[in-house]
Amino acid sequence: MMRKFIPVEECFAEWKKNPEFMAEYDALEGQFALASALIQARAAANMTQEQVAEAMGVTQAAVVRLESGRLPSTRTLERFAKATRTRLRISFEPAPVAAESGQRH
Repeated sequence: MMRKFIPVEECFAEWKKNPEFMAEYDALEGQFALASALIQARAAANMTQEQVAEAMGVTQAAVVRLESGRLPSTRTLERFAKATRTRLRISFEPAPVAAESGQRH
């Protein structure tokens, strides 16, 4: 019997074996973290995407794009923070030791 789909966990386990895939995946970590933070801020404010869009003076599609992981401008992030009654904080954290090897400081 042929399976109609492969579970995503199974696919990811296979993809993780590819160093090129993992390098690209790791490079997107910041975008995933930003998208997650935006969604959490909106949820904590108990707002829909439409409500955030209205508070920002943009379309719902713009909020969808923000939450999809596209890198927005700092000005846009400030407007999102104001709309969700939160404060924008951007920080730099030390990279894992493995990522630092071979890099100049």
